[in-house]
Amino acid sequence: MDFLNYLVRSDRILVGCMAVNVLAVTIGLRLYLEDWRDESLNKPVQPKTQYITQETEDDLGLGTLDTLLGHYNYAIRETASKIVCDRAVNDKDVIDRLLWGITRPDYDERIKNLRALAIVTDSQTLEKLHTWKTYSALVRSLELSLDPEQEVLNNGSWDDLPLRDMTEKLCLMFISQLVRSYGVEKLVKAKFVEKWLAKQNWGATAEERRRNFSEYCHRQSNRISDLVECVRETDCGRQALEDVGLWPIEIEEEEEGADEKTTLHVQRFDFVLPAELNDLSPGEWNTRSGEALLRNLQQSGFLPPGASSRDLRSRNREAMVLNDGSHPVNSSDIIQRGQADPGSSQ
Repeated sequence: MDFLNYLVRSDRILVGCMAVNVLAVTIGLRLYLEDWRDESLNKPVQPKTQYITQETEDDLGLGTLDTLLGHYNYAIRETASKIVCDRAVNDKDVIDRLLWGITRPDYDERIKNLRALAIVTDSQTLEKLHTWKTYSALVRSLELSLDPEQEVLNNGSWDDLPLRDMTEKLCLMFISQLVRSYGVEKLVKAKFVEKWLAKQNWGATAEERRRNFSEYCHRQSNRISDLVECVRETDCGRQALEDVGLWPIEIEEEEEGADEKTTLHVQRFDFVLPAELNDLSPGEWNTRSGEALLRNLQQSGFLPPGASSRDLRSRNREAMVLNDGSHPVNSSDIIQRGQADPGSSQ
């Protein structure tokens, strides 16, 4: 009792208790005011990321998808288009109906189904088309697209593929993608060589057809030549080409054609840059190519008759250009030597 009276009457203890109370009230009030301030602020609501699940896609009806396809927002239209294409490519009945449509004799129906097939498929869903029915339908569509008035394919410098009909180009696009991914065996078994490739206008006689076909495959670089190269790499493909008479059976004939191609390729040049020939020695010249090149240059007047390869290599030292840079180079700045003075600058 005496101790309590002492605490009550002690000024130091009273002051200490009051200080603790003030400090506690101050801290508590500060915390309350901070909470009140945070609640008073209007924070922007963060948008929640929403994903379209498979269940949501399956619940969308055809009427809803038709409305979304006409929406003004591009992202919504794109998403709706993707949903429609995914449904179509995963529906076997839809694919079968499109494949049936590309084999119809009516051109408008055939091109409509080909374009629809190109829209619903992509590189991820190409596996859906790797079936026997697809290859047969594509070959049949190519057969219906044959041009009875097609010109003879004997011009090696002209690529006819860009001017072919759109139905042919679409079918060749599908076939090229399938062959690149899955091989050419099913395409050969679908009679691609017999029903379409052999019916191209390669010529009238067997020799002409074989020659034009060989030159087309060597000189052209398009989807048709790429497909032929893939067909040739397989035993069944080579056999099919031989059966229709488009490829020589003997290896010697093929090698002779390759040598002829090299000579013709050299003869097509009107001239060769002298700087490229100056570093070559006579021993480095290929015999057949050098003779063909010299003969071509002599016929074009670039070299006189009887000129040798050394005369050809000396042509780069028979002229010089004098120009100080004050005006563009023209013919008056070029000083050429006469042909009668071949060694004055040696």
